[in-house]
Amino acid sequence: MRPVRKLKLAGLDVVLGGGADGNGGGEGPMLVLCHGYGAPGDDLVPLGQELGPSVRFACPAAPGVLQMGVPPEYSGRYWWPIDMVELQTAVMLGNLDLLMARQPEGLAESRGALLDLLDVLEREHAAPRERLVLGGFSQGAMLATDVTLHAERPPAALAILSGSLIARDEWLPLMPRRAGLRVLQSHGRADPVLAYAIAEKLRDGLGDAGLSVRFVPFNGGHGIPPVVVNELAELLQSVRA
Repeated sequence: MRPVRKLKLAGLDVVLGGGADGNGGGEGPMLVLCHGYGAPGDDLVPLGQELGPSVRFACPAAPGVLQMGVPPEYSGRYWWPIDMVELQTAVMLGNLDLLMARQPEGLAESRGALLDLLDVLEREHAAPRERLVLGGFSQGAMLATDVTLHAERPPAALAILSGSLIARDEWLPLMPRRAGLRVLQSHGRADPVLAYAIAEKLRDGLGDAGLSVRFVPFNGGHGIPPVVVNELAELLQSVRA
């Protein structure tokens, strides 16, 4: 792993990397990546580095810490708590409506924290919204989507990597105000954690609202395969251009 810089920004632990100095410096596009439930805060740093040394990236750690009997810096993090039994039962029973309608407790607080971080990145790290791609994996993808829909000023593009549709009654009415926004959405057809059918519902909702969605399905489970990494690199290149 190439050297990175660890900072406290807007109250969050953030890893900055890539760019002119290898530590997130310069003025090129920046990719903000939010990790999934239970992952360590630096989980997506290798993905940021895989996109090439010129790509600036910021990986914030969620404020919630799972009690795992290890120091916080090595513990899993979460953007909001999840009842895993409830989630797995709903998936097994195919109760898609329950999964799409749920409004997670703690979502609004994490949204506020991430919006504050975007402001700091713009103000102090040369990352204006028009050169910033906001994305994440799994729970982090849901947070990135929620922030994009609620923000006064949207990012240049949104990357939803194995995310899902939640807060449906709140999200759907907000989508048309983001018409034209570029979206990269990927999902495994055999995802055992977040149903592929719900990913299709999210894709359709975004597309019907006028967002420019590039949907990348793949034969696999809950992950980020090379084809998705390549698509993400192309998205960033388009922002650079």
